[in-house]
Amino acid sequence: MATAPALPDRRTRTLILFALAMGGFAIGTSEFAMMGLMPNLTRGFGVDEPAVGHLISSYAIGVVVGAPLLAILGARLPRRRLLLALMGFYALGNLASALAPNYATMLVARFVAGLPHGAYFGVAMLVAASISPPAQRGAAVSRVLLGLSIAILVGNPLATWLGQQLSWRWTFALVSVLSVLTVMLVARFLAPDPAEPAQTPMRELRAFNTSQVWYALLIGAVGFAGMFCVFSYLAPTLINVTRVAESWIPVALAAFGVGAILGNIAGGWLVDRLQFRAVPVILGWSLLVLLLFPLATAAPWSILPAIVAVGTMGALAPVLQTRLMDVAGEAQTLAAASNHAAFNTANALGPWLGGIAISAGLGWTSTGYVGAATAAAGLLIYAWARRAERRRQPDARSTC
Repeated sequence: MATAPALPDRRTRTLILFALAMGGFAIGTSEFAMMGLMPNLTRGFGVDEPAVGHLISSYAIGVVVGAPLLAILGARLPRRRLLLALMGFYALGNLASALAPNYATMLVARFVAGLPHGAYFGVAMLVAASISPPAQRGAAVSRVLLGLSIAILVGNPLATWLGQQLSWRWTFALVSVLSVLTVMLVARFLAPDPAEPAQTPMRELRAFNTSQVWYALLIGAVGFAGMFCVFSYLAPTLINVTRVAESWIPVALAAFGVGAILGNIAGGWLVDRLQFRAVPVILGWSLLVLLLFPLATAAPWSILPAIVAVGTMGALAPVLQTRLMDVAGEAQTLAAASNHAAFNTANALGPWLGGIAISAGLGWTSTGYVGAATAAAGLLIYAWARRAERRRQPDARSTC
């Protein structure tokens, strides 16, 4: 009779989860730092704000391309080796960003830096679950994602302050150092697992190709774009509309981080009670928040609570992650990585749509209305997914 593989002791497990969360902190800092550093980058490269928005989109497109591609290409590698390779790759991408001599080079560097993002989180969450007792796997996964939440609350205001005091280049250099530190910690504390199940890329691809998987990813890609549309142009909105000093930007980013943590908690609470039906609740809330955001930009006392509210839209992430776990079958790795690809499609789509509206002369506050339109589109996709699911259920019963 086969025995279950021995799990690491509690201390070792804590150190492994800390190492994985460190990688999440590095990734979250790099991903969102561009929003707070937008004024610094416009001056540094001599471009306008929508052009910096394209740098945000370039990173997001890298995530979209890299998440499924690297998850498939690395499927046969042991998870430990794959994690080390992905974070080493991330360190190089951010070092290239720190050293970029011009805008065109920076555009390429941000794309390259985004490639390992989704695959890292997908593999890290599987590792976190595999080293934990069955009753603690959900908590272990949440601790890995906590690194991302702390990056939004602490890392990005710190990165913005560092960019303002020294140079935006130091922010990406710091991320590169954190990535190397993650590689060292993972190599030190995560032992090779000889009992690790062999991965089969073709089996994952077959299981992944189901309509409900694609509906969930499409809801994330479109419905979540509104949050990024507003957040990407938050710094120039504060300066040009609210008319506060640049020193307010780290405070605003911290407010967004508070909202993100609250949204993550609320999303977990909602999905435990409503499952997939939590999606219209969150998207309906998002629609309301985004419609009210332009009205709140007139004064600091109103925009800060509005920024917290925009951050709570992150409640959609755990809901869709759980949905993918329910419908992805044997494609767990690919689905986990692709969920981050979907959200980074939103991260590319939101700044792009917001940049179009701003360039058309509609003003900085137009990002709220553009974002509301994407939330409404996400609601339509949800309705389409539920209709398809209901139509399929009678067919499934008739074959029993």
